[in-house]
Amino acid sequence: MKETFFKWLNTALMWNLFFVLLCFGWFAIALIGQAAKVPLGLNLWLSLWTPVMQPALGILMAGALISGASSWIIKRLSPTE
Repeated sequence: MKETFFKWLNTALMWNLFFVLLCFGWFAIALIGQAAKVPLGLNLWLSLWTPVMQPALGILMAGALISGASSWIIKRLSPTE
């Protein structure tokens, strides 16, 4: 059962990582557009920063810490041969 849980957790974290990278790409393109005075959604990105992107980053960081710590604990508790 724990293998299934970790499989789903890692899959969810992978999709969250892709979402965060997509948001970063959007931010980079919007900044370039802002410098060129072309509206590419920087104001929309800034309005979504707090309610959408910050929780996504927090979930990604917390999930990575939980996944790493739990795999370390499982490795320490498993009998070595």
